[in-house]
Order: sequence, then structure tokens, then C-alpha cells
Amino acid sequence: MIKISKPHRTPLRRRGFPDLSYSPEELARIDEEMQALMKRCDEIFEAAKPKLIDDYYDWFMVIEPESGDYFIDKDDKVAEQKADEKYPNARCVVYCVNETGACYRV
Repeated sequence: MIKISKPHRTPLRRRGFPDLSYSPEELARIDEEMQALMKRCDEIFEAAKPKLIDDYYDWFMVIEPESGDYFIDKDDKVAEQKADEKYPNARCVVYCVNETGACYRV
């Protein structure tokens, strides 16, 4: 006689941080801050792109929006490290020096 085991039941998924929840107002504020950050970085990228696109095509560009500084390298991790050394607590945005600024193919 073949013994049949009970089906394996997967545990219920829970949030990774159950005590961390945001109110709708807080989520709206965070989204607004992120949109402002991206807008500022887009402006800096569009201003710098014509000067850089010929010499640094497909290099990575990390932009620190508060100062307007940017860091360029062939490797995205190296560019991020350069930005982190100068601005350790800043929120930076990574672009690729090309027509669109997109970094990777999906």
C-alpha cells in the first residue's frame, strides 16, 4: 500500500516590517519629495547631456540634486562610490549618458 502524505501548506506571507506603516498623507509627502528630486535631477541631466554625450556615451552619471554635482564613470558602482564619498547621506539618482538617460535594458 502506498502511503500518501498530507499536502504541503505554504505559510501565510506577512509584511517584512509589520510595525512600519505610513498614513496616506505621509505617502503623499514622500511621493511629492521623490517627484521634486527626480525633476531637479532631470534638469541637471538635460543641461549636462550635450557636453558629455560625445565623450562619455553609455557611461554612468550619478547626480546629487542639492549641489548639482555629478560623478561619471564607466562602472555604475564606481560612480556611486564617488558620489557617496563626497555626499555620504545624500539621495542621488543614476543616469546613463545617452539620448534618454535610461541605464539598462528591460
